[in-house]
Amino acid sequence: MKFTDIYIQRPVLASVVSLLILVVGLRAITSLDVRQYPETRDTVITVSTSYPGASSELVKGFITTPLQQAIAEAQGIDYLSSTSRQGQSVIEAHMRLNYPPNDAVAEIQAKVASRRNVLPEDAQDPVITSQTGDRTALMYMAFYSEEMRASQINDYLLRVVQPKLQALPGVAKAELIGNKTFAMRVWLDPRRMAALDVTAQDVADVLRANNYLSGIGQARSDYAVIDLSATTDVADVEDFRNLVVRSNGDTLVRLRDVARAELGAEDYDTATWYKGKPAIFVGVSQAPGANPLTVAKAVHKALIDIRSQLPSGLEAHIPYDASAFIQDSIDEVFTTLVEAVLIVLVVIFLSLGSMRAAIVPGVAVPLSLVGAAFLMLLLGYSINLLTLLAMVLAIGLVVDDAIVVVENVHRHIEMGKSRYQAAIDGARELGLPIIAMTTTLIAVYAPIGFMGGLVGTLFTEFAFSLAGAVLISGVVALTLSPMLSSKVLRPAGNPGRFERGVEHFFDGLAGFYLRRLRGALDYLPATLLFAAAILGSIYFMFVTSKAELAPTEDQSILFFQAVAPQTASLEYNEAYTREIISAFEKVPEYHESFLLLGFGGDDNVVFGGFKMQQPAWRARSQMEVLPDVQGLLSQIAGFQLAVFPRPSLPGSSGLPFQFVVQSDADFREIDAVADQLVGRGMGSGQFLFLRKSIEFSRPKAILVIDRDRAADLGISMADIGRNLATLLGGNDVNRFSLEGRSYKVIPQAERLFRLTPEMLGDFYLRSASGDQVPLSSLVRIEHAVEPSKRTQFQQLNSVTIEGLMAPGVAEGQAMAAMETIAGEVLPRGFTFDYTGATRQFAQQGSALVLTFFMSLLVIYLVLAAQFESWRDPLIILVSVPMSIAGALAFLTLGFATVNIYTQVGLITLIGLIAKNGILIVEFANQLQIEENLDRRAAIERASTIRLRPILMTTVAMLVAMVPLLSASGPGAVSRFHIGLVITTGLGIGTLFTLFVVPAVYLLLARDHHAVAKSPDAATMGPAVTKGE
Repeated sequence: MKFTDIYIQRPVLASVVSLLILVVGLRAITSLDVRQYPETRDTVITVSTSYPGASSELVKGFITTPLQQAIAEAQGIDYLSSTSRQGQSVIEAHMRLNYPPNDAVAEIQAKVASRRNVLPEDAQDPVITSQTGDRTALMYMAFYSEEMRASQINDYLLRVVQPKLQALPGVAKAELIGNKTFAMRVWLDPRRMAALDVTAQDVADVLRANNYLSGIGQARSDYAVIDLSATTDVADVEDFRNLVVRSNGDTLVRLRDVARAELGAEDYDTATWYKGKPAIFVGVSQAPGANPLTVAKAVHKALIDIRSQLPSGLEAHIPYDASAFIQDSIDEVFTTLVEAVLIVLVVIFLSLGSMRAAIVPGVAVPLSLVGAAFLMLLLGYSINLLTLLAMVLAIGLVVDDAIVVVENVHRHIEMGKSRYQAAIDGARELGLPIIAMTTTLIAVYAPIGFMGGLVGTLFTEFAFSLAGAVLISGVVALTLSPMLSSKVLRPAGNPGRFERGVEHFFDGLAGFYLRRLRGALDYLPATLLFAAAILGSIYFMFVTSKAELAPTEDQSILFFQAVAPQTASLEYNEAYTREIISAFEKVPEYHESFLLLGFGGDDNVVFGGFKMQQPAWRARSQMEVLPDVQGLLSQIAGFQLAVFPRPSLPGSSGLPFQFVVQSDADFREIDAVADQLVGRGMGSGQFLFLRKSIEFSRPKAILVIDRDRAADLGISMADIGRNLATLLGGNDVNRFSLEGRSYKVIPQAERLFRLTPEMLGDFYLRSASGDQVPLSSLVRIEHAVEPSKRTQFQQLNSVTIEGLMAPGVAEGQAMAAMETIAGEVLPRGFTFDYTGATRQFAQQGSALVLTFFMSLLVIYLVLAAQFESWRDPLIILVSVPMSIAGALAFLTLGFATVNIYTQVGLITLIGLIAKNGILIVEFANQLQIEENLDRRAAIERASTIRLRPILMTTVAMLVAMVPLLSASGPGAVSRFHIGLVITTGLGIGTLFTLFVVPAVYLLLARDHHAVAKSPDAATMGPAVTKGE
């Protein structure tokens, strides 16, 4: 290829091209966003509807079902899940990945609005919220005080802190966690009410009628307008106490006579703690597309100002900040990048024996990486863990081109040519191989770039960033590297002592290799049989390797979920949560904790986090600490506890294993089947812990009303229902104003009078005659059990079996075991599905396997087009199975798992190992044509001559992986896994390639020597000599 001549003849032109790449690349680096992962729009839309006091069965039938049916008609939904519990319905629509969030919200809002008229009258309006991105907020801030009540802290945050945080650029929302919003609590005394002839409905009616928000308008004259207001509402606790509930002649019964009014909180069933102290948390979430590091920096800066203005006694702290992990991860990868470049340059110097020769790759590698940044900017990518990992891998790839050029020019100089002529001839020889190697590697990654789903979203930037670096490297190898080689390499005849030693070593190695190669070719059937055996072992090794979606990273936090008995109260949770804090304090790595008592609407669930210092500040890793924490917590008798790490990939939440059993059958039947699955699952040895998301053991008291007796007394069902709802339900009747904000007014019986269902008999109702009638004369109490909540998945009744895999058991093994059990246990009409991280694995775990074969096909077609041959690509690619087998051997032995990182590593091996085959086969074909050698002589000579560049490029790639293999700190596990696959696959694959490719060449390659002699070939040109 003569077009490379111009850059050697015009060195300034070659320099200008490279300087332009450098300038635009450096400019691009300063403009690229920085984030943890490529942007994923994983949207969950939640529709929450409160119906205080209503049973879970009523909520499911009259709220969840009609809303769910409407929402299911919306476009773009991956799956629907719903939970109906006492007083509340929650429906979650999980949208397909990257479905436009605004479109989804708009459509679901319309669907919900269309069913508002069929919801019960006393149900509150559905609240629709949207969460795009990680379900865990970017950072959590804790505000706590020994002097202020939780409701006072909540109100200060609501008025002052939340608006400041939400005004920061890049902040989507600042959500208060720990519902302690002010409310006017009217605690009713049923005994006093009965004595004074007041019913609960009387109190509710008075509160509605006498706390009235009125807008009465303006007074207007010819020349003046005066705004008017009236004190029809109540804004002070004392004014509430003085409200007249009933008048009897001259006697006025005020609210204070039958109830205790106080400024309290909306919720008394949950609590939030920071290190055992009551606290209110603020979860700060970044907006879609915002840079998390920039957002976190802005929040930290704002916190300084917020702290300076906090009331006396109120303290603020950040117990969880994901940006610290992101920043540390990126810093680690940057360090890895620099280390890899330096190690590679040292290896090149040792391989070539000349500092001058090392200059060429020393310039080409940084230039290619910087140039790739410009292409990343054009494509709208960011600097993230995966694009940086692509740059680390790119070091080993882009250095290959420079090494091959330098080595080839050096070889021509050793043949006695001038540096200029050696550069001309060497570059011409390598024009086609470099283009072939560049397009081959780009072709390998192209299928990844066009994948869908989570893996496609994550690895598109990885694939095209790597392809961009390889493309720039190809340009540099054909323009700058030959020109630099003509200027900096030593002329023939005066090598240095070290250089002579290197030359002597490689000459001796080449001689040794040639003798071994001849032996292998002499016993061709044995060599091919060995290759076939290796090929056959691949499937066995792949299916016996452990599989998971992604390895668990050390993010310096462990989550835990504690489940108490169904009857547990807040006081019960608090007592046993104190034991959790005490257990935490026994672990040396414990730094701080947060705890949510009454998590996710379940009164008997406690969720929290065990926070550690960053990895650099502690001796043990997160996974080493986990068994200690689990062991200590398992000794707490009052809870069923599970400890688990934070998911490594975005888009999942909850326990690591989540298996959904669904059916249209009754919950009691589903519960019985789920019990069998849990029992068999624990017996399989694959699980450390399994539990059902719902338990069919929640006690329930049914008030069976004597309708005839009620009719005799003139008491309607509506009277009974409304009075009991006011006494027990905790529903708000209206709102009152306090310093410019509105808060709920909630009447409810004092807790003292509703300790047991039997105490409800002492509540009184008014009959048609005006007499007070005890409830006990109208009802009898029956006891039953019901599900703790009623969950549905894709509109079918469902129970989720969730838990932890046993140590050493991978996700894929656990799923396979449970699917086998389900096949044996599930009756007709029952199906199963997955949710959470397990669903991600089920959908995405094997996505890259198909991509692997797509990459093989694409690379074969690209090589066929370049070599104008159907046979040569087969010869080149025969080394791929050898390489894959080498990598899989270490996965089978348990050094790593089959996950998205190792699968991408396997795909990378296709291109890496194919480069070696290209160098050998292309040169052997040239030798057949130009020097009239037969196939055996050509392949022996080509393999011997190309041994040095193959070994140099292989060793360069292997040493570039050393920083990945020795990585520590955030993100180290995924870097180790991909580094292990490439190191073992390339090392073993190269060894096999050097013997198997020549053997297959002898078997399949065309005799170009014979074709070149034919008259037709002479007249038709070089294309025919390559054709089939």
